[in-house]
Amino acid sequence: MSIGGFLNGYDTGSIGAITTMPYFADIFGVLSPSLRGFTVSFLLLAAAVPGFFAGQFADRYGQLRIIQVGASIFALGAVLEAAASKLSMFLVGRALVGIGEGLWLTNVSVYITEIAPRAQRGMLVSIPQMMTVTGICAGYFTCYGSIHIESPMSYRLPFVIESICGGVLAIACLFLPSSPRWLLLHGRRDEALRALERLNVERAEAEKDILRPESQSQERMSTWKGFGALFHRQYRLRTMLGLFVLGMVQFSGIDGVLYYAPILFSQAGLPAGTSSFLASGVSAILMLLITVPAFLYADAWGRRSSIITGGLIMSSCMFLIGILYATNSVHADDGAARWVVIVTIFVFALTYCVTWAIVAKIYASEIQPARTRASANSIAQAMNFLTNWIVAFATPVFLARSTYGAYFLFGGLSLFTVLVLTVLMPETRGYSLEAIQDGFRRPPMNKVLTRLVSKITGRGASQNGLRSHVDRAATTMSGALQESEGSTALANEFELGSITQRIDLGTA
Repeated sequence: MSIGGFLNGYDTGSIGAITTMPYFADIFGVLSPSLRGFTVSFLLLAAAVPGFFAGQFADRYGQLRIIQVGASIFALGAVLEAAASKLSMFLVGRALVGIGEGLWLTNVSVYITEIAPRAQRGMLVSIPQMMTVTGICAGYFTCYGSIHIESPMSYRLPFVIESICGGVLAIACLFLPSSPRWLLLHGRRDEALRALERLNVERAEAEKDILRPESQSQERMSTWKGFGALFHRQYRLRTMLGLFVLGMVQFSGIDGVLYYAPILFSQAGLPAGTSSFLASGVSAILMLLITVPAFLYADAWGRRSSIITGGLIMSSCMFLIGILYATNSVHADDGAARWVVIVTIFVFALTYCVTWAIVAKIYASEIQPARTRASANSIAQAMNFLTNWIVAFATPVFLARSTYGAYFLFGGLSLFTVLVLTVLMPETRGYSLEAIQDGFRRPPMNKVLTRLVSKITGRGASQNGLRSHVDRAATTMSGALQESEGSTALANEFELGSITQRIDLGTA
């Protein structure tokens, strides 16, 4: 299933180099910078459109079927790219590749989220991201080797590989079990039990989480009703949180670094050949190496701590580079500042791979309830495609107008993301998908305590008596939350000390 992540990364790592190959230019002509940018990023625009509806289709027909259709369309598009003799035909193939990717990319994460046991969910859901980085590295080295082929096969070979991998992904869907949670949601309990056996899910975990009555009692909704349900009051917070997370990870500026790293390194004073090597080869290898431990320890590190720590480091990197350029400290011919810029760019990219790249898709998938998980993740992934495209087009414009403006912008957006998620993001590591939903369904504790205090004061309780009642109520609530399998953050928020500090007993 993680072949889908590999295909995503492989295209990212190869398409830029392909458009600069001599035989590509002989057939399609030398592309202007704007046309090259449009050709490279056209996939993102094409992927965003089906991305809005892929989840609704998956809710109705199942994730595997939609992934299979998307992989088949992707393979067909890659064949057209390889066989194209005109740029218009090449762009049609590019559009089909994007449509296929938009259909299966989100559903791959949702499928793995739903079949994974809680103890390994973070690691398993992060496999596609590790395969994405592997694909980026493989795409670069494929082009590095194929450029020496003295025929049009030099640029066609990567597309041939893409089409083969897309076909493998489509065929693999025929042999994989459907999500037990999706089957239960559609009243197919016997098939869900067989799927659980094939997945080797422990019976105790299945009965406690997947097979409990609440998991089977939800109403089956139509495609459009399911889309509208995303913004109902009970689901609105989770939907907006998923949109925010997957959208803002791109506004950190990571794709500006990946797509335009040669420009960034050249701006710092490195020769063109050296900058291209550093941007493509070294960065791809380092990103792959650092993603491996991040994948292995995805369930050992908290989702919340990874987002906050990673965001602070990334925003600091952007601000540091911006300050160096704003103060004219970076000189192309000498000085240590240019090497500080280069090292900081690497630190930024590697930090993203270890934190936001791993956590964002895991978190956006697991906070959604079963009935809206696929739909919510599809529109969140579409948001991801759109913000990716915005960054890809805006970065060269910013760099042309200012050497430091883009860094301050991306640094500010990353810091803003950290501040928002510090307030709104509960920890989910180690909890079942059903327990996470229980945490979101609880009424806001501040309102519960307010009503409790009002009732107590209405009985004429003294200040000391009020404090005693509130202390006992707060202790009881905190203990109940900690014993349940809801969010740890929710339990910690209502510790005895924090509650008693919020209540003005004198006013009461």
